[in-house]
Amino acid sequence: MAIVKNNFPPVLSGFEHINRYWDRRHHCIAAKILPGEYYITREDEYIVTVLGSCVAVCMRDNISGMGGMNHFMLPIHNSYSHHKIHAGDTSAAARYGNYAMELLINSLLGYGVKRENLEVKLFGGGSVMRNITNVGEHNIAFIKDYVENEHLTVLAENLGDIFPRKVMYHPLSGRAKMKKLRSMHNDTVIQRESTYKYHIEEKEIEGDIELF
Repeated sequence: MAIVKNNFPPVLSGFEHINRYWDRRHHCIAAKILPGEYYITREDEYIVTVLGSCVAVCMRDNISGMGGMNHFMLPIHNSYSHHKIHAGDTSAAARYGNYAMELLINSLLGYGVKRENLEVKLFGGGSVMRNITNVGEHNIAFIKDYVENEHLTVLAENLGDIFPRKVMYHPLSGRAKMKKLRSMHNDTVIQRESTYKYHIEEKEIEGDIELF
């Protein structure tokens, strides 16, 4: 079931909580995801996120154009059972790469996407968190191993470095835009990720990329 909101194209059931807005600069509808969230769509809209040490995986069906993006903070967690993973899940599991990938892939497969048609682009993993220098490196190592082990087709990647990134992804066309945020006013990204990582621990639970 799909729901129409604010005269925008329908949002897929389970993703109504994702903030969608009109991006005046790029003249497009955009859905903004935060750490621990993911979003899939078959409409003419972008998915947007800002990354520090986190990693985002952009994924689409290269036949239908249906696709999505996730945003995870840490590589892997073993305490969640697989039966808890389902479309629209925003539980603590989505904070970890292994479950964030299952959520994204299984949600697309649930709409009839064929696994062999999936293509991905990878972003993030920057060394931006003070005194926590290896989070980005661990995320990069995880996602590279994951896509290799799962035999996923990687079309492009922009990983590592020391800067936060803003990423815009248009699943329908497969187009990705990325901007490195070099100004220190983007300390808000670092602070958000540091706070988010703290709450996780407390609860215990390059290719065809367009720069803009």
